[in-house]
Amino acid sequence: MNKIDDWRDIKYQEIFEEETRGLIRRRQADPNCTVDDINGILNNLYILDGANQDGRGNVQDIIINARIAAYERFIAQWTAGN
Repeated sequence: MNKIDDWRDIKYQEIFEEETRGLIRRRQADPNCTVDDINGILNNLYILDGANQDGRGNVQDIIINARIAAYERFIAQWTAGN
């Protein structure tokens, strides 16, 4: 990996971990939170990702991709019983 890409990987990991921590806290704190609620937010993130007509730029692309990945993994783990 070259230095030019390092910041992208660091930012992606930072957002992914932050989003995952938030999802875990939400699930623990809100007994009414369901996997369908989280999936609804993920669906909105997919829409946001597809609404890139004017070009967001590298940073915003990294953020949205990391958030989507965190939601996908969280949902997969929840539905697998983890």
